[in-house]
Parts: sequence; C-alpha cells; structure tokens
Amino acid sequence: MASQSTRPTRLEQLTDSVRLILFRQDRILLNAGEFFWSPRSVESLAAKPPALLSVGEAGGHSYLAAELENENDLESRSLRSLLFGEADTDLELLSKARQLLNWHRTHRFCGICGCPTALDDNGKILICEKCSYQFFPRINPCVIMLVTRGEEILLARSARFRSGYYSCLAGFVEIGETPEQTVLREVREETGVEIENIRYVESQSWPFPSQLMLGFLADYKTGEIVPEPEEIEDAGWFALSDLPLTPSASVTIAGRLIQGYRRSMLDQL
Repeated sequence: MASQSTRPTRLEQLTDSVRLILFRQDRILLNAGEFFWSPRSVESLAAKPPALLSVGEAGGHSYLAAELENENDLESRSLRSLLFGEADTDLELLSKARQLLNWHRTHRFCGICGCPTALDDNGKILICEKCSYQFFPRINPCVIMLVTRGEEILLARSARFRSGYYSCLAGFVEIGETPEQTVLREVREETGVEIENIRYVESQSWPFPSQLMLGFLADYKTGEIVPEPEEIEDAGWFALSDLPLTPSASVTIAGRLIQGYRRSMLDQL
C-alpha cells in the first residue's frame, strides 16, 4: 500500500474514489455483505461526524477508517472471524484500520495533563490540545516460535481462546529483552522445555490488538513438557505426518512456520 496522505476531515469532503472501513468497537460493519463503504452511504449512519483516519491506498481507492458510536442494526463481523477465508489485501486493510482506530480510541486524552487530543492534518499523530505532547500509533513486539525435534514439532492449545486449534508458542517481548531472550523465556515458562539454535524466519502484523509478530524456529534441547495452566490448555509433540488442526498458512505466521518446516523436512527425505 502507498503511504498515507493528508486526510479529509469530514464525510462531505470525500471524493467518490474514497472507501471507508467502519467499525463499532471491535466489529467491522458490513455494507450489504461488503467490507467497504462509499462516503454517501455513510452520511446517514453517523449520529455525529466521526474521526477519519487514513489507512492507505490500494486498487485505485483511498481508504479511511472510522468508528461509529451509535447503535444500529447493521450486520457486523469480528476481525478474528475473517482469518481463514478473506483475501490478503482485504485483511491487510481491515487489520490496519482496526489498529489505528484502537490507537485513536485509547488516546483521546493526554496522559501528561489529561486534556483532549486531536489528530494532525495527516491523521498520523494525536496531539494534546493544551501541552502539545504527541502520541504516535504504537505496536507491541511479540515472538512466535516453532520448537522442533527432528520430525516432531511442539504445538499447544491456548487456555484463553477455545478455538480447537493447536499452534506455536508465543509471547510479548518485555522491557530489556531481545526477541531471542523472549523466545527462551516464553518456551521455558509455558512448557518447561529448554531450547537452542534460535533463528529468525519472518514477521507479521497482528491486529489483536496491535502487535508485530516476530517468527522464529528453535531446536529442542532438554526437558519434559509441563504446560503452564493459565496459558496452555494442552501441549505436546506432534509428528509432521500426523498434525492436529493448525492455523492457516495463507494468513497466519503460525501456519507458515509449521508448513515451512514440514516442507523443509520432506525435502530432506
């Protein structure tokens, strides 16, 4: 996507080339089953003018995100429900819109003096109206790692999200840590396993709520699996030839780590 440009500030200023992405809290509002709205179709929905945040450009359209606070009967979907079927381009736009709106929603007031904030002309910074302190959109670095033991991989099922999927271990980078140190700590804390030979593979933006996932592979070193009950419902070693239900490789970094390692092992046979 192209870089953000100066944003229009009101719906009536928008041209026909603009498409809007509407959220109510964390749910996407649908327009006859579609994710994107024309400016004219939105004017009657907003009880008061919403803030318009620049998302980017794609396919000849400029995309803006807005959050509607009023209740209505519009169909909506959670972003998480789209992870296993939507086009990559749509998911990228929707994910970025959600992250920007979450940033805007949680920084309406200055953390220094408590006064209201306002968007700058480009929609990239929230500025305190009194002390001029600037708040930029933030991301939270996380690690996600696939622990391998030859033709077996360590997968776990989350105790917090009962999706039925087994996936890679993951966790937030803490202050003072490198991502590699986080990989070591999280694997040890969540499963009791010690690892070695940590190597970076790839990254992915992850909008729950606003994370940058750094993907790693690591080799098993020693230890027996002892799941941390508040984080892990179940964990175990799974043969690459007999994997449980795992995330999609088309839209999730977890799926790509799993399938990428599986292909690399098959190539060695």
